[in-house]
Amino acid sequence: MTTFILVSGMFTGPHVWDGTAARLAEAGADVHAVALSGLGGATDASGAAGVVDLETHVADVVAAIDGAARTAAGGIVLVGHDYGIHPVVGAADRRAGSVARIVYLDSGLPQDGVPALAAVADQGLRESVLRSAAEGDQGAVLPPPSRGEWRLWGSTADVPAAEIDRLTERARPQPLGTLLQPLRLTGAADGLPRSGVLCVGNGASIALVQARVNLGEPTLLPLLDAGWAFLELPTGHWPMLSAPAALADALLRASAGEGIRLTAPDAARPPAHLGPFPIDVPEVPRERTTNIDLYVPCAARGPHPAVVFVHGGPVPAEARPTPRDWPVLQGYARAVAGRGVVGAILDHRLHSLNDYERAAADVADAVERVRADPRVDSDRVALWFFSGSGPLTADWMGKPPGWLRCLAVNYPIMAALPNWGRIGDRFRTSDAVARAGTLPLVLVRAGLESAEIAATVEEFEQAAAACGAALDVIDVPNGHHGFETVDLTEESREAVRGALRAVLSHLTT
Repeated sequence: MTTFILVSGMFTGPHVWDGTAARLAEAGADVHAVALSGLGGATDASGAAGVVDLETHVADVVAAIDGAARTAAGGIVLVGHDYGIHPVVGAADRRAGSVARIVYLDSGLPQDGVPALAAVADQGLRESVLRSAAEGDQGAVLPPPSRGEWRLWGSTADVPAAEIDRLTERARPQPLGTLLQPLRLTGAADGLPRSGVLCVGNGASIALVQARVNLGEPTLLPLLDAGWAFLELPTGHWPMLSAPAALADALLRASAGEGIRLTAPDAARPPAHLGPFPIDVPEVPRERTTNIDLYVPCAARGPHPAVVFVHGGPVPAEARPTPRDWPVLQGYARAVAGRGVVGAILDHRLHSLNDYERAAADVADAVERVRADPRVDSDRVALWFFSGSGPLTADWMGKPPGWLRCLAVNYPIMAALPNWGRIGDRFRTSDAVARAGTLPLVLVRAGLESAEIAATVEEFEQAAAACGAALDVIDVPNGHHGFETVDLTEESREAVRGALRAVLSHLTT
C-alpha cells in the first residue's frame, strides 16, 4: 500500500485534494493531505502567535511524514503542487530515509538558498511581496486572490465554476515569510526518485521541458538523471479541481515509476532548433559586431533594404550556440541577402519571462544600429519576429515608424501563456494592432501549434480583423512550432518561400 502525502500551493488547504484523495483511497492508497500553518494548520487552530515562514511549513510536512511512517508499508510519496513543492523538498531533505518518491505537480524546481518567491512568474506580484516585506511587518501576509484573479496564479481551465467559488471562499492569506525565506537543503535527498506531472493547459509539457534542456538551461540539466520521469495532464494548473480522477491515476502511475524520461542532446542528432534550413540559400559572408550579425548582398550596389530577424525565447543566457548561430535564422538572413536585402540577426537578452523590457530595448537599439549602417536604406526596413518574441511586436504595431515597411511573425506567442503571469500591459499585441494603421503584417501560422499558443494567435487575429489591419496569413497546415527545422517537408519549404516573398514584396516596391 502506497502512502501519499499531499501538499497544496499558496492560499489553499487540504480541501483542494478531496476528490483526488478519495480516488486514491479507493485504489487502496493511504492518503494524508497536509494543513500548513497559517493556511489552516496547527498554528491557526491554537491561535499561537509568531512568524510563519518556509521552515514552519517544512516542519509541518516533516510531522506528516513522521506520523505516516509509523504505519506506511509501501513507501511514502510526497506530492507538492505549485508552492507546496518547496516545503515538500525541504521535508524530504530532512527525512530522506522515509521517502520513496517526490512528485512535482505543475511546480517549479526548488533550489538550495533560493526563496519560493523566485518561482512566482508574475513580476508585478513579486514586486508587491517585496514592497510589503520592506515595510518590516514580520507577520505580513499576501491577500488571497479574488474570484477573477486565480488565473494570475495559473490556468483555471476546466475548473467548474462551483470549485472556483469554493477555492475563493476557503482561501487564506499567504504568510510572506513562506515566500521570502530561502530554502535550505543538505543534499540528503538528492538520490530520491522524482516524477514531474505537467499540466499542458497551463503551458507546460514534456516537449517544452525537453526543448529547454536542449537549449542548455543549467537548472534543468538534473532532470536528465535516470531517477526522473514525466507525465502530462491535458488540463490547467488545478488538476485536483478540474480532473481529480485523472490526477489520481497520474499519481498512482508516478508512484510506480512510470513516465517519460528526458534525453540528453546528441551531437550526432542535433536538437530541432539546430536542424538544417529547409531551402537552399547562398553562402553569404557574415559580419559580426557586438550582438548583431549582418549578411550584406555582394553583387548589387547599395544602399539596400534590410530585414532584422528577432529570435524567440526565453533562451537561457548559457545557451550555446546563441540564436544568431542557429541555422534557421542564418538561413532566412542568407535568403534575403541573396535577393538584394541586408539580413540582420541579433542576440537579445530575453533570458527569462522577466526580461521582456530588456529585450525590447535590445531590439530597438539593434534596429537603429542597422538603419545607421551606410549600406542600409534606412527608410526600407522590415522586422521579423519568431515564437516567444511575439509580445515584442506590440511596440512596433502600436506606433509604427514610417520606415517600417513590414512586420512578420512566425509561429508566434502573441500573449502571455497561462503560467507566465503578467509580462506588462506594454506587450499586449491585441491592443497594439488597433493602432497599426496600414502597416503590412505577415503571420506564418503553424497548423499543429499547441492549443495554448494557438489561442494567443487567435485572439490577435480577431483583434486585427476587428480593426481592419493589413494582415496576410500564411498557413502551414501540417507544421509544428518551429516547422522550418522540425518538419522538413515540401509544405514547409513552400511556406518559407511564401513568407520570404510576402515580406520582401513590401521592401522592393
